[in-house]
Amino acid sequence: MMRLGVNIDHVATVRQARGVDYPDPVAAAAIVEMAGADGIVVHLREDRRHIHDRDLAILRKTVKSKLNLEMAANDEIIDIALETVPDMVTIVPERREELTTEGGLDVETYYDKLAVLTERMHAKEIFVSMFIDPEPKAIELSRKMGSDAIELHTGRYCDASTPAEREKELERIRAGVEEGLKWGLQVNAGHGLNYFNVKPIAMIPGVEELNIGHSIIARAIFVGLDRAVRDMRALIDEALRG
Repeated sequence: MMRLGVNIDHVATVRQARGVDYPDPVAAAAIVEMAGADGIVVHLREDRRHIHDRDLAILRKTVKSKLNLEMAANDEIIDIALETVPDMVTIVPERREELTTEGGLDVETYYDKLAVLTERMHAKEIFVSMFIDPEPKAIELSRKMGSDAIELHTGRYCDASTPAEREKELERIRAGVEEGLKWGLQVNAGHGLNYFNVKPIAMIPGVEELNIGHSIIARAIFVGLDRAVRDMRALIDEALRG
């Protein structure tokens, strides 16, 4: 069965919009797990725009499935990860001015730093994934630096404006999955996936996990968080059945 990781960042985004203490992402994580998700994903950003250090600390104690920390290769955040010891870290690019992650990690430029980061995480028995574009060179370098997994960036597929462009991006992802498997990596995928575009990605053989956040939290406004997670889980399972 393909695993579903649910990113709960935007529960915290609503909280931060008013500077209050609700809604609580920790409570959201419990609902998400009970609804059938296989993991909780949070991104502790340098500017703390949504998830805060305290959220992460409490989630580490309360998440029963798997806690996947998305993080930039930032010294402060690295230290927090090493202290918190999540089950998994996904290394992502990060710019303060971006609304959301805009593309895959440049593993070639930052190879040495990422290799050291990976070694430090492994010393704490933390599973390491690189969030990258589905490009052969990035996949090869991720494996050579010691990464356990890759998460293929699906944003271009999700943003495609024509069927032809969408199919082209889908083929890039399929090829990326095959390349990742060839290198012995666990292959995950995510970014921009929603209830209308998730099935073609879920149908790609070899993808082990989809990480989805914004669309689930957005749907939860209308149907509730439990239902939103269950609806996404049902779509993924339907795709797997063919």
